[in-house]
Amino acid sequence: MLDVARIRQDFPLLRKADRGELGIYFDNAATMFKPQAVIDAVMRYYTEGSVNIHRGEYDLSYSVSEAYDAARVKVAHFINADSREIIFTSGATGSMNLVAMAYAESVLKAGDVILTLESEHASSILPLMRAAKKTGARIEYIPLAEGGRFELDAYRQALHDRVKLVAVAHVSNVLGYVLPIAKMTQLAHAVGAVMAVDGAQSVPHLATDVKAWDIDFLSFSSHKMLGPTGVGILYGKKAILDRMDPVLLGGGSNARFDRFGQLMLKETPTKFEPGTPAIEGVLGLSAAIDYLQGIGMDNVFSAEHALKERLVNGLRSMEHIVLYNADAPTGIVTFNVKGIPAQDVAFYLNANGIMVRSGNHCAKVLVDVIHTPDTVRASLAFYNTPAEVDRLIDVLRSVTLEACIAVTIA
Repeated sequence: MLDVARIRQDFPLLRKADRGELGIYFDNAATMFKPQAVIDAVMRYYTEGSVNIHRGEYDLSYSVSEAYDAARVKVAHFINADSREIIFTSGATGSMNLVAMAYAESVLKAGDVILTLESEHASSILPLMRAAKKTGARIEYIPLAEGGRFELDAYRQALHDRVKLVAVAHVSNVLGYVLPIAKMTQLAHAVGAVMAVDGAQSVPHLATDVKAWDIDFLSFSSHKMLGPTGVGILYGKKAILDRMDPVLLGGGSNARFDRFGQLMLKETPTKFEPGTPAIEGVLGLSAAIDYLQGIGMDNVFSAEHALKERLVNGLRSMEHIVLYNADAPTGIVTFNVKGIPAQDVAFYLNANGIMVRSGNHCAKVLVDVIHTPDTVRASLAFYNTPAEVDRLIDVLRSVTLEACIAVTIA
């Protein structure tokens, strides 16, 4: 069992919360708080080595370059990949756009199909919609069961020989369900399709093994796994990445070019990373991975699952609460209060010192499946406590429309 009280001492914002200077944070699916080790790694770069990488012929640049390259190796080991298969991007959104523009737009043809889910985040579905429009391909959706549940049989039936790309989130950012990615990949490959996985909500919370799953692409973000903002990762099988052309060009990604337009790019992954990267962000990500590995991903998942079960059990007894994903195993709990708009509930919770998310959570197609335009989402992390969960339960037990209106007006 995790020593959460000790863990919370590693996070400046959680120390503030424990002193009563900050409320309870349940918006971890949006971004996670940063431990001091990550903050120190970022500050160390600025105070001890604020130079560019792979450019300078001097010791300081060499040492920072070594640390940056070591971070790529660390990310690769974290998801069981080769470091040559790790591309640093601006975020999971940048990674998914890279898949859409550098892969989908170059290989898809008229009549080809991109298969996805109605629960996908905008950062995945919108780049795919644009790729389909540019290439003449079309998007088809895997039917979801009641309440947005994924069923493998429905996926099997949705696959056919025109499907060339399957793009799904491993964990839904709204409902928290975990897809059987390894089996889905096997079935996708059987019809000749490539598997692209959005791991933004899974990599920070579940053990990840791209080789065991045999997936072709994986996108995820640093800031959702305790690291800095502005850094994302795209994993891709090297054989596929080698065939892809970069979307952006610039310094650092080319070996040579001349006045006649003849260009030789560097090898994968460097050819996809022009310009000066977010060096401090990558070094902070490296520290975040160290921190997560120190806790253990199985322990992260177990702790979050236990908190989620505690919250769901507390809400189930309330007739005025509508739960949308009570049986999802991850730390995402999505609900509404009958007769009260989701945003008003979120305002009311904030007035009571609890931070949650309300809205459609960037999954605008899903509203047709769960039959509501907006929900309240409480997303839990391993550093949250049972007492914090109990506080949320207590506040929701007494919530009323009148109280929400009073808070909103104030």
